[in-house]
Amino acid sequence: MCRAPPKHRESSKEEEALKTTSRETLVAALILQDKATLPTKSEIRASIPAHCFEHSVFKALGHVLRDGLVIASFAWLAHTCLKTSDMGLLDVVGWFLYAFFQGSALTGWWVLAHECGHGGFSQYTALNDTVGWVLHSALLVPYFSWQYSHAKHHAKTNHLMDGESHNPNSKQDVVEAGYVTLAKTIGEEGFAGFQLVAHLLLGWPLYLVVNASGARRLYNGKPIESALLDHFRPNSKLFPPGWSTRVALSSVGILVAAAALAYASATFGLKTVALYYFYPYLWTNCWLVLYTWLQHTSPQVPHFGDDEWTWVRGALCTIDRPYAELFGWFDWMHHHIGTTHVCHHLFSNLPCYHAVEATKHLKAFLLPKGLYNYDATPTVRAAWETAKTCHYVEGTTGVQYPKHINSLFQSKQD
Repeated sequence: MCRAPPKHRESSKEEEALKTTSRETLVAALILQDKATLPTKSEIRASIPAHCFEHSVFKALGHVLRDGLVIASFAWLAHTCLKTSDMGLLDVVGWFLYAFFQGSALTGWWVLAHECGHGGFSQYTALNDTVGWVLHSALLVPYFSWQYSHAKHHAKTNHLMDGESHNPNSKQDVVEAGYVTLAKTIGEEGFAGFQLVAHLLLGWPLYLVVNASGARRLYNGKPIESALLDHFRPNSKLFPPGWSTRVALSSVGILVAAAALAYASATFGLKTVALYYFYPYLWTNCWLVLYTWLQHTSPQVPHFGDDEWTWVRGALCTIDRPYAELFGWFDWMHHHIGTTHVCHHLFSNLPCYHAVEATKHLKAFLLPKGLYNYDATPTVRAAWETAKTCHYVEGTTGVQYPKHINSLFQSKQD
């Protein structure tokens, strides 16, 4: 069962245990503070040295080149060492390893394109959009379309009505979707496995096609009436009218990448393209969903309705995690997006190549105030625990904490 949310302003022993050093798990008790007493964005920004906000085209393009060299090295190793036909056991194992590590490496480019969309890559919008469009299109991401919806994710973090991506299901949602019956049928472990597959394999394409886990209302505050809120059609109701050209350019990028993949499949064979590209692509999707999911989801991290949400409150409901596996290679490869995510949500245009330094200063400012979230749980266990415990919230008003779905059918038995 999930821990119940605090009901009063005095810290209990349980809440005190959540306060942490760098070796422990913290979920800050910021909900205990009155909204008016939280520091302002300007006050938080003042804790970070000014040079951390300075852009460098040299550093930015250097990161693109660095990732490209890693990606090319993995492709060269696969081409040199592995067969694409008449494969033996070592080849099969090798391709599995290649898919995982190449997908992890491609996530580096994915993160840099995401930085471009925020304006954190360089100080030049044209350069940002060119690099971002090329890199994201190569990974079948509609650059400008996702730039818009992701900006909403940052503008309305942990807002139950307007928050984008991993906006939790309500009690009514899980009942109507049949998840309670499913959880009863396949059990706690089975439902956690279902959650992992639904998020990490299906979550990204479903978000792009039907805005799954997106906001509960449109950009203009009107209710959602269309079942198809996609990221590809220029007239999609997901976007304001002024975005139609950029949405079209995003879809053109996808079509160009798809045409290149079709040509490669016709030239080298579909199996070869799947081995070199599609299987790593699935791992890249897994990583990007994993980051967004884990950085904002915990039984102790609240989500807010209209009456309780503020921008600072929402941004501070972000969790830094270590991603220390393989001697920190994943964190390095992904430009520290998971270890500096609190900083990223507060200042999304701060360059990722300064984020580690900025986070040190930010943590020194927020931690004494009980406002810095950190969870040292290893990545795989964190994903399993999240899939096992965070399934719904009671409603979409006030302050809501993720709950275990078992509480629904247990309450029915009482």
